[in-house]
Amino acid sequence: PLPEPAPLLDEGETFTFNKHVAPILWKHCASCHRPGEVGPFPLLTYRDAAKRADFLRAITASRRMPPWKPVHGYGDFLNERRLSRRELATLARWAETGSEEGDPADLAPLPQFPEGWQIGQPDLVLTMPEPFAVPAGSDDIYRAFVLPIPLDHDQTIATVEFRPGNRRIVHHVRMYLDPTDECRRRDAADPLPGFKTFGACDIRKPGVGAWLPGMVARRPPEGVGKIVKAHSDLVVLIHYHGSGKPETDQSSVGLYFLKGPLRRSFTNIPLSTAKIDIPPGAKRHRITQTAYLVADAHAYSVMPHGHFLMREISLTATRPDGTVVPMLWIKDWDINWQGQYHFAQPIALPRGTRLDVIALYDNSDENPRNPFHPPRRVRFGPASTDEMLGCHVQVLVDHPDDQKLFDQKWPYNL
Repeated sequence: PLPEPAPLLDEGETFTFNKHVAPILWKHCASCHRPGEVGPFPLLTYRDAAKRADFLRAITASRRMPPWKPVHGYGDFLNERRLSRRELATLARWAETGSEEGDPADLAPLPQFPEGWQIGQPDLVLTMPEPFAVPAGSDDIYRAFVLPIPLDHDQTIATVEFRPGNRRIVHHVRMYLDPTDECRRRDAADPLPGFKTFGACDIRKPGVGAWLPGMVARRPPEGVGKIVKAHSDLVVLIHYHGSGKPETDQSSVGLYFLKGPLRRSFTNIPLSTAKIDIPPGAKRHRITQTAYLVADAHAYSVMPHGHFLMREISLTATRPDGTVVPMLWIKDWDINWQGQYHFAQPIALPRGTRLDVIALYDNSDENPRNPFHPPRRVRFGPASTDEMLGCHVQVLVDHPDDQKLFDQKWPYNL
């Protein structure tokens, strides 16, 4: 028989907020759960946590919070919000044993959360032309805002940084470049600021970045950037989640110019398809996509996408030598918790590597997120009641001379 696993906690081991619980909450929860942020209540002080001790035990044990969808062991990511088994056990034991505050001397100084621009003053700051109002009774709103880039010449940018105007309601963000006037015309046709959209699938433009609460901005490797054509627009797609009272938002984006020569650009490898036709009643409808690397590269991030029927999505890389690398698995997909996941270390993808994405959809009456009861046939489309499969892998070529191979095969660079 297998040996018994070592206990997570010693029998009789006691825990206090000041010594044991505060570090867990500050590390994993406070980026959202502090004043002015998107979390509905703060989790900074003993008083904040003690009155919610049983709730915290239950919601963390179910892994509903902190919201971290990738399954452990299928990709290592930066800024993971996953609680370890010992951290989960600590919160549970603390709640079960009276939620003691502990010795004030054990409490570390409250962490300093970043204010202002995280990677320095941008070379150019773009701000939404006017505030957008989010009514008190609103739930989820997807809105795209067009920010003209005041450049009369082509310019190479290294990166962008999003700065939310109202962290209480900005849930997540994706950003795109529009060298045409398409999004500008959609904006003009909508009477409100920006234009209504459901998500990334509705804006078929090159992406330049994403943002989630707690995300740390980073500069790319030296010589990596993207050319912005003169008179282009930056399109900022914002998912708002209402706070329960009237709110407004006027967010900004900072552009950082590349100081040296451009040698490489991030490439978005899109594993996506419009061939989606899910019959009513299907519980595990399977859709797959495959792509092959045309040159040696390293993967830096992955950004999956789906709607209400998606239940699972996984990504693997099979190298030419047969090595299989699990890159991502989300087995409890939630349309409201989409994100771009950055690998802790870039993943080597030699030329000839095969990328496989597998998605499972539940179009049965048993799916509580199914928008139709009784279920209907669901096909590809941009509306929330349609479906999609998207899995965008952000890569850099190893050798600058191979950049043209990627640009020809996948013209929409991140």
